Amino acid sequence: MQTLAVDIATTFIDDAAALVTGFGKALLRIAMAPINRIANACDVAGVLAERRATFRMWRASRDRARLEGRRFSVLGRFSPFRHLSHLT
Repeated sequence: MQTLAVDIATTFIDDAAALVTGFGKALLRIAMAPINRIANACDVAGVLAERRATFRMWRASRDRARLEGRRFSVLGRFSPFRHLSHLT
């Protein structure tokens, strides 16, 4: 009985965290939309499109590695610089 209560509480907390994260991402996307529009208008050399393509390739290789059983470190997941990891 106690494990069922712990499982329900853990599931609720995980769902609440995912909901807050989703709302945060949506609000950030809305707030950053004007800046992204200006950046895309000023991107003459196509650097942003190349960076997006590189990020997509990196994410695909990460997902493929995850399916093959390799794990990424926990510190990489919680690092404040994790969004900059695709930069060289």
